Amino acid sequence: MNSKLHAVCDDQDRPVRLHLTAGQVSDFRGADVLLTDLPDEIEEVIGDRGYDSNRVRLSLAERNITACIPPKKNRKSKQPYDWHLYKKRHLIENIIAKLKDWRRVATRQHKKSRSADVMQT
Repeated sequence: MNSKLHAVCDDQDRPVRLHLTAGQVSDFRGADVLLTDLPDEIEEVIGDRGYDSNRVRLSLAERNITACIPPKKNRKSKQPYDWHLYKKRHLIENIIAKLKDWRRVATRQHKKSRSADVMQT
């Protein structure tokens, strides 16, 4: 009984889009929702290991977007990624940390998206 917050942010440390999923749901569901509506001017996407899949990488490659996602530890064919670019992922971590300062998100008082007015799109 927990939740995951998926976020897309710009290079200015501002959230562009947020998506709330149940804690037991795969990260790919959050990626499917967030990555379909990326603006056309996006050149690169930085994500953590949870988003490492052939489907995510293929959908980004079809749109000429560079995927900077480290491979999962159990992946047989390790995909290369730019470690220096991946260091910028701390921007998303900073956004989540700022949101956790907000008491309702930090304490997870709202377990469903319909009861958290900030999560509705």
